[in-house]
Amino acid sequence: MTTLLEVRGLTKSFGGVRAVDDCSFDVEEGSVTALIGPNGSGKTTAFNMITGYLPADSGSLRFAGTPYRRPDPAKLYRRGLTRTFQQARIFGSLSVRENLIAAAGHRWTALLGPRAARADRARADELLDDFGLSEKADLKAAELSYGQRKLCEFAAVLMAQPRLVLLDEPTAGVNPVMIETMERHVRTRNEQGVTFLIVEHDMPLVMRLCDPVVVLDRGRPIAAGRPADIQADPRVLDAYLGE
Repeated sequence: MTTLLEVRGLTKSFGGVRAVDDCSFDVEEGSVTALIGPNGSGKTTAFNMITGYLPADSGSLRFAGTPYRRPDPAKLYRRGLTRTFQQARIFGSLSVRENLIAAAGHRWTALLGPRAARADRARADELLDDFGLSEKADLKAAELSYGQRKLCEFAAVLMAQPRLVLLDEPTAGVNPVMIETMERHVRTRNEQGVTFLIVEHDMPLVMRLCDPVVVLDRGRPIAAGRPADIQADPRVLDAYLGE
């Protein structure tokens, strides 16, 4: 497999607390890779540095063969790296369809232009149908339920046809039916060639969906491998799974 994302030596401190400490790992193209660890282990901080929402104190990354010492979210988005957030980030005053069109990466004026009326609108409607949101397309996104907002954000990050999607706790706070829905969409998109890096606390989901699994503890990777190996690793049991 080809390495799509290389993370090398990412470090970040807040005051006297080192949230991420010399963090290095790879994401292979075509994989569904998990990044797990106990609360406060630095997972979301690592996500924020990888995607350029938070500057690293040190370290670097390489995505699709291109090195980035100071990642820029917009540039990475255009190159094919997108992400979701723990709390879904959508534009509540826009319709559900407009949220997806806006995520296509065009200027805001394109929402009213001919391109949005054709290619982007067609792709948005296709994704909304795939995600079971067609009936909500013309509603304001603020009217969606919590789980539907997560689905809307997930669909939106796919508008740019990404190579790598980072999902930050996609099933947090949702019901079992929505968890199954999220899992199905990840599997479907992965079969279509999309690579995933997922932060998730639902261990049964991680163990059946993700391979490999990278484990952080105190901001530093302590184990990486197949789910069965991770489940049996005493370091992981001590740090996380044994809690």
